[in-house]
Amino acid sequence: MSVFDPAMADYLGNLGRRGEDPLLEEMLNYGRERNFPLIGPEVGRFLYQLTVLMGAKRIFEMGSGYGYSALWFARALPEDGEIYLTDGEAENMTKAREFLTRDGQDQKAIFLTGYAQDLLQTTPGHFDILFCDIDKEQYPEVLDLARDRLRVGGALVIDNLIWGGRVADVENDQLSTRGVRAFTDRMWESKDFASSLLPIRDGVGLCVKLR
Repeated sequence: MSVFDPAMADYLGNLGRRGEDPLLEEMLNYGRERNFPLIGPEVGRFLYQLTVLMGAKRIFEMGSGYGYSALWFARALPEDGEIYLTDGEAENMTKAREFLTRDGQDQKAIFLTGYAQDLLQTTPGHFDILFCDIDKEQYPEVLDLARDRLRVGGALVIDNLIWGGRVADVENDQLSTRGVRAFTDRMWESKDFASSLLPIRDGVGLCVKLR
């Protein structure tokens, strides 16, 4: 299921890839070959724009894979900006370091291996942007973590809230689908955030901390 008909989805996907540079294309192909899910250029461009618009200097990713989303963020950060990458697999962090180094962005990056929620809680300071793309059954706990670690005016960005249309299927009771639904309900109900669900690719949640 998609919020767009197939022809429109193809159009938007192709538009997102227009003018994409060789390194990002290589990273996309690397993911396709391994059936590794990625945010894609549509969401990547949004992350880049958001970073520039906010004047963000400090970003934390919960679930970085091998660095595709981090590269979009890092390119938008100023020279003194920093982005924390996290993943449970050391091999992914090694590959992320390789890709960001090739692009000259490694000096902005801190590579952390382990459970993203724990790493967030043990990393000091507040952040301008938190990006979340962890296992979907873990989504419901993210909002409370973000509330404590974002600055006022900061943004939580969370991927896959349309979840391939499964969230709209009342008979779908998978743990991952329940996790996405539960997070979306909490996001919408929280008075501490101004939230919206943007129909970009598989659905991007944007939660701006108000207090």
